[in-house]
Amino acid sequence: MNLNPLTSTLQHLVKKVLVPAVLACGALGAQAESALRIGYSDWPGFVAWQVAIDKGWFKEAGVDVKFEWFDYSASMDAYAAGKLDAVGVTNGDMLVMGSGGAKGTVVLITDYSSGNDMLVAKPGIKSVKDLKGKKIAVEVGLVDHLLIVNALTKAGLKGSDVTLVNAKTNELPQVFASADVAAIGVWQPVAGEALKGVPGSRAIYTSADEPGLIYDVFVATPASAKTRRADWLKVLKVWDKVVAYINDPKTQPDAVKIMAARSGVSVGDYLPLLKGTHLLSLENGKKVYANGAGFGSLYGSTKFVNDFNVTQKVYAAPEKTDNYFDPTFYSAK
Repeated sequence: MNLNPLTSTLQHLVKKVLVPAVLACGALGAQAESALRIGYSDWPGFVAWQVAIDKGWFKEAGVDVKFEWFDYSASMDAYAAGKLDAVGVTNGDMLVMGSGGAKGTVVLITDYSSGNDMLVAKPGIKSVKDLKGKKIAVEVGLVDHLLIVNALTKAGLKGSDVTLVNAKTNELPQVFASADVAAIGVWQPVAGEALKGVPGSRAIYTSADEPGLIYDVFVATPASAKTRRADWLKVLKVWDKVVAYINDPKTQPDAVKIMAARSGVSVGDYLPLLKGTHLLSLENGKKVYANGAGFGSLYGSTKFVNDFNVTQKVYAAPEKTDNYFDPTFYSAK
């Protein structure tokens, strides 16, 4: 069939220019979609990932990731909005997201808090009992609300013995400086800011008083955990490399330098934070991921937090906690 010059020219353009352009866009889109979008925030067990990011270990492992930095609660919001494949949260806050419809699967246990979650009090307050009748600021419904209630219970006090003031975690140092707040529930490094802001203040109860009360995990969407399982297994292997690098006395100074830079604090200020975060290698994480009662197991700890959340009316009905777990990520070869 004979074609007029205009038609021939258009077909040439489609074949030589438009088609390759469309295919290229499609390839770029597929490449963008292939990256695991992971939200992380300013907690040592999450900041640890910066070592792998800076060292290029994900590329070496053959897995495409995109880490996105948030304030903690904002990272939860992003996950709930479907903007992330996974996010770093506590096991309790994982349930809070799930109760609102943002379910997930624990693909990695990074650590348990061993001192970095704190109940910080102003000068003159020597014990938790001294908080009776006073105001405590905390981000209600999140992890350090749990810490406060646990501290009050151990001190023989009830929730009604204090007044909780709700505030965003990153705003707690400013709230703590106000005259009517006696204490705050907060984690590091924000806790350090609060301690510096009110001279003479100190931690009167920490997560070191109840190891395993607070586990930190990376929870992936059920779809991502299922369809990207091979990639997540590569991520886990990178995590093991990160933990080894941080714990090795020879390489720890470099790791701390990287982590401190990500958090915007000095190396000297950041080093103590590692002592308050017990990082879990894959071997140790596998033990924690074994089903059991008590705080030595992720199952037992999460059941405790689930009960707490219902009692405190964070959500109405208990979550089916077993649906969040898949320990086979730790047994895969």
